[in-house]
Amino acid sequence: MTADPQQTARAMLARFGLNLTGPPTRSPTVREYLPHVYAAASPGCTRTYGTYWTRMVELWGDRRVDSIRATDVEALQRDCIAHSTRRRRNYRGGRHAGETCNAAARAFFRRAEADGLIPTGSSPAHQVLKPRRLPTTRRALLPWEMQAITEVARTTGNDVILDSLILRLHTETACRRGGALGLRLADLDTANGLVLLREKGDTVRWQPITLSLATRLAEHAHTRGAILGEDTLLRYRNQQPISSRRYDQLWKRIGEHLPWAAAQGISTHWLRHTTLTWVERNFSYGIARAYAGHTDNTGPATTTYIKADLHAVATALATLTGEPHPLALDPNDLGFLT
Repeated sequence: MTADPQQTARAMLARFGLNLTGPPTRSPTVREYLPHVYAAASPGCTRTYGTYWTRMVELWGDRRVDSIRATDVEALQRDCIAHSTRRRRNYRGGRHAGETCNAAARAFFRRAEADGLIPTGSSPAHQVLKPRRLPTTRRALLPWEMQAITEVARTTGNDVILDSLILRLHTETACRRGGALGLRLADLDTANGLVLLREKGDTVRWQPITLSLATRLAEHAHTRGAILGEDTLLRYRNQQPISSRRYDQLWKRIGEHLPWAAAQGISTHWLRHTTLTWVERNFSYGIARAYAGHTDNTGPATTTYIKADLHAVATALATLTGEPHPLALDPNDLGFLT
């Protein structure tokens, strides 16, 4: 029996995700589709890309998702570069704004591909090159620079206890700002000297801290109203959790007292550079990688074989601070790891 040509055609089209049983579905507009993108995005993506998604709606709101072309994305990218803020001392020609804009557009159209709104591999954002990322100007701080910054933090401002804890927490753990802001009372292990950090990429890790810092953090949290495990660890005197604004105020004040810090745009992330550089120089790349919480597989293949554990990180911390740690080993026991 001869096969029905129409059935054969439908079967072939079905293999490509096409269906002729009903009228074609209209592609939603960018404005209509954006809530679906927000619903599927992580909180971190929303914070990073939200401004650029809003700009996409301003420019393309009434256009269908499948009508956007690579030229439109490149024009958006140029617009974001042109309107990026120039007030920051580390302004670098809007490259970061252009890169993040491109990444936001890619996230948007990757979701559109997954939902079948545009064919797989047809994302217009992926046809536009990201601006090349320039080498960072951040570096490890010198001992006298760290001493001067710490002195300003603990002798000026309206809450020197809080500011001192913030600097010490970042110096000991090399954590990112988001990791510190996300700490809860339940994330503090005072017996073993550990904090549970949640950072970018949805990574979660236990990070060693000194027992003295663990004790001070617990006292700080309880004194300022933290009772339940879900309560935020770092808090103002009025018992409200701190926000990123505290960091902005802290470094603005430090810059006012130390003009060289303001001129170089020194921020919390410089503390991460400082600690990790010290660990790499005095221990090993593998231990510095674990200390930083880097779990990705990018880079040389040898990173698969040089993983360090919690005890190696605790040992590095104990040597850095000069305080014993319950999880630390004798440095000589690290053997070839150092």
